[in-house]
Amino acid sequence: MDRKKIERAVKMIIEAVGANLNKKDLLTTPRRVAQMYEEILKGEKKSPEKELDAILEQKHDEIILLKDIPLYSLCEHHLLPFIGKVHIAYIPDRRITGLSKIVRVVETLSSRLQVQERLTTQIADVIMKKLKPKGVMVVIEAEHLCISMRGVKKPGVKVVTSVVRGIFRKNQKTRQESLNLIFSK
Repeated sequence: MDRKKIERAVKMIIEAVGANLNKKDLLTTPRRVAQMYEEILKGEKKSPEKELDAILEQKHDEIILLKDIPLYSLCEHHLLPFIGKVHIAYIPDRRITGLSKIVRVVETLSSRLQVQERLTTQIADVIMKKLKPKGVMVVIEAEHLCISMRGVKKPGVKVVTSVVRGIFRKNQKTRQESLNLIFSK
């Protein structure tokens, strides 16, 4: 990541909005913003597939659900955050991985300039490709600050996206059981 280029761009934005770049409180803002982007966009060059390299053989063939994985990502349309939760259910076909590895897939893919719809699909595709489960379901619920604080200005609106693969697409009972587990309190 090119920190100096980001710092120059931030300086230009500060000047363009009419703020005084020499104001004491703004002097280090370009550097801080560059550091922030480096931190929150660290997934741009990382491979989410590598997070699932630790694969174990197991006979477990029931639903494994990771619920309420915290999500923070940056929308590529307005460079504003969307914040929410990711839920992932999968049914192994003799291959499982450490649960933290799946959380790391979410972290890697959400640490990029994103849109929620693509993120949902990417998470499901990585799990299908690497674990080759009988099926996977990914549901994301998020609030987008581009809706909350600009444009229509409607805070609290949740966007829900889902992707189903394999048995979750083919078997209504399996899909419904997972949804019940995800949305139960």
